[in-house]
Amino acid sequence: MASTAAGRLPAEVTSFVGRAAELDELSALLARARLVTVTGPGGVGKSRLALRAAARLADGFPDGAHLAELAPVQDPLLLGHAVLEALHLTDHTARPPLDVLVEQLADRRALLVLDGCEHLVDACAELADALLRAAPGLRVLATSRQSLRTAGEHLLPLAPLAYEAAADGGAGGGPDPEAMLLFADRAAAVRPGFRLEAGNRAGVALLCRRLDGIPLALELAAGRLRALSVEQLAARLDDRFRVLTGGARTAPPRHRTLRTAIGWSHELCTMQERLLWARLSVFAAGFDLDAVEYVCAGRGLEPDDVLGLVDSLVDKSVLERLDGDGAVRFRMLDTLREYGAHWLRAGGDGPRLRRRHRDWYLGVATWGEVEWFGPRQAETADRTRLAHPNLRAALEFSLAEPGEEQLALVLAGTLWYFWVGTGHLGEGRHWLDRALALAPEPTDARAKALWVTGYLATLQGDLDRARPALEECRRQAQDTGDDRALAYAVHRQGCAALIGDDPARAAELFEEALWHYDTLGELNSNVLMARFELALARLFQGDEEGGRAGIERLRETCEEHGEQWAYGYCLYAMAFARRQAGDLRTARTLARESMRLNHLFRDLLGIVLAMDLLALLATEGADADLREARVLQGAAHRLWRAVGTPFFGSRSFNGPHLECERRARAGLGGEEYAAAFRLGSRLDLDAAVRRALDPPAADGPGERETPPRSEDRGGVPLAGQRE
Repeated sequence: MASTAAGRLPAEVTSFVGRAAELDELSALLARARLVTVTGPGGVGKSRLALRAAARLADGFPDGAHLAELAPVQDPLLLGHAVLEALHLTDHTARPPLDVLVEQLADRRALLVLDGCEHLVDACAELADALLRAAPGLRVLATSRQSLRTAGEHLLPLAPLAYEAAADGGAGGGPDPEAMLLFADRAAAVRPGFRLEAGNRAGVALLCRRLDGIPLALELAAGRLRALSVEQLAARLDDRFRVLTGGARTAPPRHRTLRTAIGWSHELCTMQERLLWARLSVFAAGFDLDAVEYVCAGRGLEPDDVLGLVDSLVDKSVLERLDGDGAVRFRMLDTLREYGAHWLRAGGDGPRLRRRHRDWYLGVATWGEVEWFGPRQAETADRTRLAHPNLRAALEFSLAEPGEEQLALVLAGTLWYFWVGTGHLGEGRHWLDRALALAPEPTDARAKALWVTGYLATLQGDLDRARPALEECRRQAQDTGDDRALAYAVHRQGCAALIGDDPARAAELFEEALWHYDTLGELNSNVLMARFELALARLFQGDEEGGRAGIERLRETCEEHGEQWAYGYCLYAMAFARRQAGDLRTARTLARESMRLNHLFRDLLGIVLAMDLLALLATEGADADLREARVLQGAAHRLWRAVGTPFFGSRSFNGPHLECERRARAGLGGEEYAAAFRLGSRLDLDAAVRRALDPPAADGPGERETPPRSEDRGGVPLAGQRE
């Protein structure tokens, strides 16, 4: 064997973009492990990464680094011959190739790259194990869509390229994501002069997101720029397998089109694995094993077999395992999902699977509504948030499939706790409005959807929509004898009266609703919110004693049942009352704790109410800070735009804001007053909450009017953006 490495690895003909972290990780793995397998879906860049790592490390192997391309080898009996050829070894004897390899490599220090092992995985595992046992100086770097599962193997799962910009990235604020850089590099090869700029950056970002950051897909897409603009290409991606063809003639056949690349993985699956792949395409995003077992089992897939099949699809890089807090979830890249959906449609089983999918997520919503009242609220919010993409898919199916309209109403109404409690008022209105339009008959499901719609519209300050919906719900409840719907309708009419600046009428309606709730034996978060709202109505009327007494009873009930969401609002009312009583220190503490709890749930309304109160409190007392008060007002202004009409359009709720504004304007110079507001309005949700919970003691000289970076937006829209 030659001792020079250069002649054993093919030279790169296109630039290597990104993957610096993965390259370092792979190099480190090869420094301590003798068998490393890079795994991942087709087209993700396993071969390029392995070859780049081999080239980087080649000088450390006196007998060189060598590449054996295995894709053309279909017969496992020819594997040894292919590796002999890759090593430039010849042997004219009748000995088995493995015996020759063992003999030749026994004393060598070399790196062997086995590229594309998935279709010969058993034979490759046996070969690697035999060679590593016989040749102490040998290291093997394999690429495969599934692991070899042999002794001593270390895995490097390779994900697609990042396609989301960092919080301060892109458009001059930092480096663009690696997926966009790769696309731009390959686009420049077919359209000289192409570069990322303001006019095309958004279109390229959309392309990269829709193609999951898969390098092969991005390279094929870039090749289409000979005939299409970025925008035209993005518009055609609904049929990505038809558009993304025409790869380089010298590329491996399995990489010349996206469909072929994924079809290669499909062919490696058993019939049951293919069936599960197709059925899994009904999931919109991440999912857990329980969901898979319910939705996908039956008609050829035994429930007891699902776990093993999921494990096999993870091993073959069709599914990605997602580790969370004590729970394992899975996901499939959109491109792989679309391929599976093609086979699901071809088998004619799509409607049945989508109905089962809807039924499962209706169960998730129903159980979430039950568990929303009690100590598991935060866990329920997180679980529903994870299920959110699939809940959307379930709603879309129920609205599009004839005969499913009533279940669309049920699902959209059941999710009231998610729409209200985690900051999705606008989206909840969207689904409810669509469902109500499709199902006008007076059913129990419609009654619930009506009061939920009225509730959401009220919280957005849209009383013109809220009042008719609540009145219709009340009339229907009276006509049908639905006492529960009547209680909720009256309750939410009280909310509309409170926001409509009629606290006396609101108090009457809340008392009536609470009487109905008590008669029904109803006790949940809605009932507790009615108590909060009644206390607030009394405080707005100047009845401080009655308001404080109601708040204290509410606090005791929340603590008894471990309820946290309504407790966050209770704390706001307590802070409001303590400020009225002149206890500013306690009021600030309570308002901050209210904000902390509401931020836990990502409840934008609860957050912004507490923030406005904290802004007013910042203008009072010996430690008043008018500039900080105005910064918080700027942050609250941005949040209100994400909720709906600021202060619901209510004089009662707007009064503290106006008082704060008056004091800040009187105490600050005109430019300082405006600059502080601008600074606050540029804070994103998490940064604004951090600042309100831990205000700066004094502004340092380096503070500027730019938004701090948010470490985690948690999937919640930035304040100032409508859903």
